[in-house]
Amino acid sequence: ADKPHRRKGEKKHTCDECGKDFTLKANLKQHQVVHSGERPFSCDLCGKSFSWKVALKQHQLIHSGVKAYSCDQCGRAFTHSSSLQSHLVTHSGIKAYSCDICGKTFSQRGHRNRHLRIHTRHDVYSCEQCGKQFVTYTQLQQHMFSHTDERPYKCDLCEKTFKAPHYLREHQQIHTRKRLYKCSYCEKQSDTDGSSSQPC
Repeated sequence: ADKPHRRKGEKKHTCDECGKDFTLKANLKQHQVVHSGERPFSCDLCGKSFSWKVALKQHQLIHSGVKAYSCDQCGRAFTHSSSLQSHLVTHSGIKAYSCDICGKTFSQRGHRNRHLRIHTRHDVYSCEQCGKQFVTYTQLQQHMFSHTDERPYKCDLCEKTFKAPHYLREHQQIHTRKRLYKCSYCEKQSDTDGSSSQPC
């Protein structure tokens, strides 16, 4: 008897655990690690292990310092494309996630979810000096510098110091922009395009 013909792309490999179907046996094997919890790929540098080789390769970029994905608008660079995509929303001005309780809007879902903890009173950190509340202990620590003269965040390029990391990041964009434009007469760097024909 003739074997029945399978249509191209028909899924023929089924996972015994969850019943999910796959076209290729290799894809089924790759999927099965979800159920087994097996993590055969480990990082030589930190020992962290992963279920898939592609996840290990993505992780290794952290150690290499390679930040291949950079923002066209501010020059900030990221190790992963997903991090760049999340960052780009901050430039768009779109705040698609809103708090159902107070109406405050956020550009990222994670930021909205963190904010919600203020209303549910889970893991809220309060400043003993002014009573202001924060959803993470790190945010509280950064806020505490506003009550002191301490400026622990230092720019590597000009030694200027700041009370919070976001002020430092904002400042570092000045250096990024300055490196964009170089005078053809004297090699002086500027944050303007120097399109005038006058030498410095």
